[in-house]
Amino acid sequence: MFFAGSFCVGAYFIFAAVQGDYGVFRRAEIVVETRTLEAELAELQVELVRMENLTRRLSDTYLDLDLLDERARDMLGMIRTDEIVVR
Repeated sequence: MFFAGSFCVGAYFIFAAVQGDYGVFRRAEIVVETRTLEAELAELQVELVRMENLTRRLSDTYLDLDLLDERARDMLGMIRTDEIVVR
């Protein structure tokens, strides 16, 4: 009887160590999720740098006239008479 009870308790702890909330499989899932989130973070940081650059170029202290012209034409849908638009 003692051996059967010990076996059941040992089996429970082995199962919990492998598939529990803090088990081996959960650890592997966390590692994969971490890598995925780090890749997403890198993409978002690149996008943030790009957006900060565009914002700075259109700020009051530094105005990029070419960018302003490009954005205004894109928003208004207008072109000059001497331009050809390829889409």
